[in-house]
Formats: sequence, structure tokens, C-alpha cells
Amino acid sequence: MKKIMLILFMFSISIGFSQNDSIKKDIKVGLVLSGGGAKGLAHIAALKIIEQAGVRIDYIGGTSMGAIIGALYASGYTANQLDSIVKRIDFNTILSDELPRKAKPFYEKEGVENYAISVPIQDKKVGIPVAISEGQNVLNLLTELTQQVNSINDFNKLPIPFVCIATNLETGTQEVLNKGFLPEAVKASGSFPTLLAPVEIDGKLLTDGGVVNNFPVEEVLAMGADVIIGVDIQSGLADKEELNSAVKILNQIVGFQMYKTLVYKYNIVDLVIKPNMRDYTVVSFDKINEILKEGEIAALEKLEQLKDIASCQLKTKSKNNNNVYGENFLVKKIEIHGNLNYTRAYILGKLNLKTGEITSYKGLVESINNLTATKNFENIQYRIIHENDGCIVKFKVKEHRVSNLLQLGVHYDDIYKTGILLNLTTKHLFNKNDIFSTDLILGDNIRYNLNYFIDNGFYTSFGIKSRYNSFSSNVNFDEGSVNKINLVYEDFTNQIYFQTVFSRKFAIGVGGEYKHLKAFTETISSLENNNLNANDKKRLYFDNSDYLNLIGYLKIDTYDKKYFQKKGAYLDMDFRWYLGSSDFNENFSSFSQFKGKIGFAYTFFNNLTMHFISEAGITIGDNENRALDYNVGGYGKNFINSFIPFNGYDFAELNSNSFLKSGLTARLEFLPKNYLSATANFARVERDLFNEGKIFENTKSGYMLGYGIETFLGPVEINYAWSPDHTQKFWYFNVGYWF
Repeated sequence: MKKIMLILFMFSISIGFSQNDSIKKDIKVGLVLSGGGAKGLAHIAALKIIEQAGVRIDYIGGTSMGAIIGALYASGYTANQLDSIVKRIDFNTILSDELPRKAKPFYEKEGVENYAISVPIQDKKVGIPVAISEGQNVLNLLTELTQQVNSINDFNKLPIPFVCIATNLETGTQEVLNKGFLPEAVKASGSFPTLLAPVEIDGKLLTDGGVVNNFPVEEVLAMGADVIIGVDIQSGLADKEELNSAVKILNQIVGFQMYKTLVYKYNIVDLVIKPNMRDYTVVSFDKINEILKEGEIAALEKLEQLKDIASCQLKTKSKNNNNVYGENFLVKKIEIHGNLNYTRAYILGKLNLKTGEITSYKGLVESINNLTATKNFENIQYRIIHENDGCIVKFKVKEHRVSNLLQLGVHYDDIYKTGILLNLTTKHLFNKNDIFSTDLILGDNIRYNLNYFIDNGFYTSFGIKSRYNSFSSNVNFDEGSVNKINLVYEDFTNQIYFQTVFSRKFAIGVGGEYKHLKAFTETISSLENNNLNANDKKRLYFDNSDYLNLIGYLKIDTYDKKYFQKKGAYLDMDFRWYLGSSDFNENFSSFSQFKGKIGFAYTFFNNLTMHFISEAGITIGDNENRALDYNVGGYGKNFINSFIPFNGYDFAELNSNSFLKSGLTARLEFLPKNYLSATANFARVERDLFNEGKIFENTKSGYMLGYGIETFLGPVEINYAWSPDHTQKFWYFNVGYWF
């Protein structure tokens, strides 16, 4: 305060000597904001009091969260505006890079949501991710909030000159960031180790500036400040009793260096505002109001000194944030830089952005989310250049260095029993935009899935699939003196297909298919004289044929989650034309099948979801093969071909060439990720669904009560089902993602 008193004295003298002329002295005030994660939100409350005192901020310097708040304030926001912004942000979503499921490509929705663990493979070695999050959501948010200054590369030319600090990971030295792309610089300054991935700028790999300089006082003085106001939210080193979590230990290690120089920095700061942050951590984002209150209390204690500083300034700058967030604009040109392994058409297809269209900043962020969801890019920057006849949108992308992944999953259900899933995924292996994925499932029933897909974005994409699937199960037979048989079912399918995605909402595909189907039992010998085919080993075959088919499909999936959906819609229409067969029974004639499934989910009161699902299938032409009929019954989400789940009936208990099934589930989330459910479903499995207008005749019904929980392995469920049509009761149990 001695320096402030001296400035006050000199200021009063200068006013006295210049009463009759226009030359008056004015002091420049620099604001220094320290880092501290969630604790840094206290800076906003301190800024409110600084504004209330009438202090004009001429320079701002910050580190980590101090850099984020400082950059936004320097861009033109008022403290009240910042207060409103942070209270509407879901920090868990932002920091975890969580994206809405609707942003994921169809390929991701169909196959990639099966894995509990995903690890990168680099240089032929299995590694671990460098951080929990790449920080794309953070970058999107900062870019969105700083649109009004997006054309400014020199931070000294911002409404308030600004500087921030990052740490060079190679040298361990500080990097002073005062030029470049503001959101990127600020993200680098705030990339807390292990939480947010480091940022590469001008060939330097940068991380949280708090490691080397968490209170950049000298840097703000060098900008020309006469007086420094510092807001320090650091809590000091913790006692050993407090070091009881990984975050606290890491924060302690980061703090060793910063606290060494803190006494010196305090000596050159003219006014220090120090909120009490002992009860909060760098991740206390759930305590925003409490943190803001502490910032307000600490700043109010310095209100008179702040007013003294304001009295030494001739005028204050009026804060005028001209942020255009939410404003629509015309896209007249799109520029893309940095792509090597992914074509322009691929990127534009994922962005769903075209020239000549009108969009908004919110819409543009959603487009970037779509591209981020491919997991092919570490970093996506965008700038909007406003011109009289429209806007130029410039994208700068950095492709992910990891192109190979090892992924694992586990599962148990009543049909396939135990399964361990090993997946190897390789990107841009043979062509740009391609992805090659192989699943090997080990356990009671060995299976595999092979997928190769070239995603051409706006243009038609191409895919190849190969699958081997097998299981055995007791099924109703009801022929002769036999009620049940142990069915062994093997399916070997290969497909070549072409797919087009429209508006990222629905996919249409056509292709060809080769299928070998084998279905047999070894549990009966009394049917050898039937028309069914029994070999010398008393193995009774229901089918052992090769088929050539044409296929087509239409898919829409806007569910918010793959399991325990709370909102969204689903449509899956599948057409298969059996053109030819090796026909082991020698009675094959060409026929086709059309099958469809629709679903709607909606949630009331945030925790009660009503989920409606309806399925139907018809056969066009004559099919004499029971193995290719619709086999309805049982519980599961990984049934293949013409097997259809139906709660309250045994697996594949109902059989015919057509079916219609509808069900409604009421699901209550009584604890986070814990669900109680009640389901009623009804079905007609008949050769004539319309039945001369008697469409409800012979309708089967089934009911189910269940409990489910979401875990990192996937859903864990136990369900009890029954039907008034018979006396059987069923327990269904499954663990892990379905595959």
C-alpha cells in the first residue's frame, strides 16, 4: 500500500499543478489472476467488486483458470456476464469431452459402443492415454465465447491487453503467450496434467502454466502497469493428512515450485486479494456459489483500497461485449487446413456444413462435435471471418496421432453365455477415411466380426463385413414326441454394401450377401423318418445351406444412449431377398423378407422414462425352411437374423413367416444409473397377420420386471418375466455390453 499512497500523493500534486491545462496524470492498473482450477472461479466475484470500486483494468495476466477468466474479461465481458456464463456451464461434460450420442457417426453407434476399455497402440506398443480428455469441448467453448475477437492474433490489441503463461513440457521452462489463437493459448495455459491433454503450439508441447509460474506479476509489470492488483486463490501446500487423493497429491507436486517464489511476488504486488480456498480443490466445480462467495468476501475487504486506486485514474473504460453468440450467418466459403489422412469431403460430411447455407455459432459447435466424435482429430480450431456478402469459416485440424486401438469387453447372457471381446481397430490402413476393425469373441461360443469401411462423408461410402456367429440353446420343438431340442446354430455371413448418410440423421444402404447357415440338433433320433435331414452320426439338420442375397436398409438413431435410453427415436428397416441357395433340402424357391423396428423414448420428471418399441416382419413368397422363419421369444439385444426377442416366452418359442410385436417399458432412475423397470409386450406370430381383419386374435402377451445398473463394463441387469398364456416363469440375467 505504500506504493499506492505515494501514487495518490503524486497524483494530487499533478492535479494541482495542471488545473489550468488539459494534461493530467493517469495510472495504469494491471490485474494478475492465479491458477487453481475450480477455485479460480473466485476471480469473477473479485472482478465484480473491482468494477464496483470503479477501477479501470488496463492489463491482464493470468495462468490456468486465471488465464481463462482473464482472457474472457479482456475480450470484453463484464464480471456479471462471466458470472452468468459459468453458472450455466456443465463442467463435468466440458472437462470430460463428453459428447451427445447424436454426434457420433452411424458406424460408431453400431459397433464401437461395445467396449469397456480402449487403449492406444503406438510404435507397436500398447500405451495409455496422455490425459482423461483431449480438451476439445474446452476449446469449443472458449472459441464460442471469444468470437467477437476471433480475428485478433496480437493479445495486446484485445479490448484489454492480455498475457498468459504455459509450461514447455520438453524444457520445463515457462512460455509467455501473447500472440496467436486466443482460445488455443488459454487452453494450453489451463491444461492441468493428466486431466487435459497438452497443447502443441509452434512446435512446442505446452501444459499448465501453474507448474512454473502461477502468478505472472513480472509479466504484467512488463506490459506497462504502474499498479498491480493480484487475486491469488492458491491455498498453500497441504498437510500430509490432507493428501488423500490423486488430485490432491498431483496438485501438491505442482505447487512445490510455485510457492517458492510467492513471497517475492507478494512484495511487488500493490494489492493482494486472497479468498479463503482451503475447503476447495481444483475440481470443486460443484461448489460454484460457495467459491464465488469467498471471492466476494475477500474483495470487499479491499474495497476502500480499490477505490483509492480508482481515484488515481482519470476515467474508466465502459465494458461493451459485442459477442454475437447465437447470431445466424451465411457460409459463403469453407477452408480446411491440416488434414492428411482424411479428405475434405469426409470432414465436410461429418461437419454437415455446406457453402450457401445459413447456420449459427451454436450450430457450428454442434458440427464440430460431430467431427470430434469420430475420434480422428486431436484438435479442431475454427475462425469465422465476417464479410459483407457472408462469412468465411476457416478450420484448422490436427489429426490424432493414434491410429491403432486395442479394445476389450466382457459379457454374459443366457444365450451366448460368457464372452470376452478382443478388438483391434486400425484407421487409414489402405485408403484415406477408412477403418478396419476385427472382433474376436472368446468364451462358451467363439465368434468373430470383421468390418472394413471407407467413409466418404457427403459421398457414397463403401463397406465389407464378415461375421461368424454360433450358439446352442434349448428351444421348443413340438413335433412327434419331442417338446424341446438342443439347437446348435451357426451363421457365416459376408456382405459388400454401399451406404449414404443424409443430414447425419439417417443412413441408407444396399448391397450383396453370401450366407452359410447351419442349424442342427444331436439330441433326438426319433425323427429320422421325418422330412428333416439326419446324417450317419444321428445329427439332425434343419438347414445346412449357402445363400446368395440382395440386402437393403434404412436406419435412424437419435437415442441419447445405447442402453437405458431416456430420449430419442430409433428406426431400423431391413430388406433381404434370398436369390439362390445350395438348398440341402432341395425345395428352395426365391423369396424375400422385410423386417422393421421403431422405438421412442421420452422422460418425465427427469427420472421416469416411457420407452415404446414395435417390430414387425413379413415374408414375401414361399419359404419352406423353418430356420429362416421368424423365431420369436426370449430376452436379449444381440439376436441375429430372424430371431426376435419377446419377454415372457422361451427363446424362439413362437415360429412363423410373419410377426408383429409391440412393447412399452416404464423405467425409473431411482438412484443415479440405477433403474427399476416394468415391461408389457404383445405379439402375433402368424402366417396371416391381417387375419381377415381379426388382427388381435391369438395375440400373445408377456410381462417383465427388472433392475439394471450402468457400470464401466456396460449394463448389468436381472429381469423376471412371465406370461398369462402359460405357467412358465423366466429369469434373465446379463452383464456387460451386448456383442
